[in-house]
Amino acid sequence: MKKHNFSAGPCILPKEVMQKASEAVLELDGIGLSLIEISHRSKEFVSIMDKARSLALELLGLEGKGYQALFLHGGASLQFLMTAYNLLDKKAGYVNTGTWSQKAIKEARLLGDVVEVASSQEHNFNYIPKGYSVPSDLDYLHLTSNNTIFGTQIKEFPETNVPLVCDMSSDIFSRQLDFSKFDLIYAGAQKNMGPAGATLVVVKEDILGKVSRKIPSMLDYSIHVKQESMFNTPPVFAVYVSMLTMQWLKDLGGIAAIEEINERKANLIYSEIELNPVFSGFAAKEDRSLMNATFNITDDALKDTFDTMCKEAGISGINGHRSVGGYRASMYNALPMESVGVLVDIMSELEKKG
Repeated sequence: MKKHNFSAGPCILPKEVMQKASEAVLELDGIGLSLIEISHRSKEFVSIMDKARSLALELLGLEGKGYQALFLHGGASLQFLMTAYNLLDKKAGYVNTGTWSQKAIKEARLLGDVVEVASSQEHNFNYIPKGYSVPSDLDYLHLTSNNTIFGTQIKEFPETNVPLVCDMSSDIFSRQLDFSKFDLIYAGAQKNMGPAGATLVVVKEDILGKVSRKIPSMLDYSIHVKQESMFNTPPVFAVYVSMLTMQWLKDLGGIAAIEEINERKANLIYSEIELNPVFSGFAAKEDRSLMNATFNITDDALKDTFDTMCKEAGISGINGHRSVGGYRASMYNALPMESVGVLVDIMSELEKKG
């Protein structure tokens, strides 16, 4: 049976990427050795790393603009600490839009003064704060562009002279933005790039080297930049698959092309949620995520029927996070429109049964 993978992450990857990656595990490009048994200093892997870093900047429109792309270990969770280690000298501002923002705030407070500039916690993070003022004396303002748990997404970023740091783990490469507005972007690979294990960091070089503290080598962006993302053994397989996925996206037409597809997928499911009285959306309409649609069933008596229908149709990974409940359909770049159509058809059929 065909599976329709709505997992929030790790998540679905393009079939052709999976095929090529599986072949490389057996033998990389006819060299007689597996990708995962060659030296990370070999010319074959250095070429892979260079291409991955170059593709990241190219897709984001940041080539030749003073940025460096790095592939590091530790996930976004380590970046919560690394950003503060490298950028927080006196005071930083954070916009609290959910679980991942809260975790970032917790880590930053270990290293300096943190101001919660705005928050949507009072309504269980079902909206994105707007109209807040950004203090001019911040070392940086930290944002989380998309919130997988609550299904919200920032549509407009604040205009400020303060350096912008953004966790884009769950919507990187999914929509067009002026990425040059950001001084540092980080994203775990396991949503729109590749398997878990690698983290993309895109940093503007001129914001580094300004804190007074000593930074441990493994946490120092400047060292990773100088060593061209090869300071220590990188996550070889995850970097390779991320490179393949970015090449797949480039061949598809880049971020502009995938954004159009993502909007069609999101419109399809949100239209059904709006029209179908059996379901209700969790996130505020103006802040709904293109990546993660969160919704609840309005009649608990229909829950078991809906769950069974989804299982029989091969739908996987739509249970909501425990802090929200209900359902969550994650529609990352590689999820085909067909899968969203199958889910919407079941939702529509449930209304008829109700």
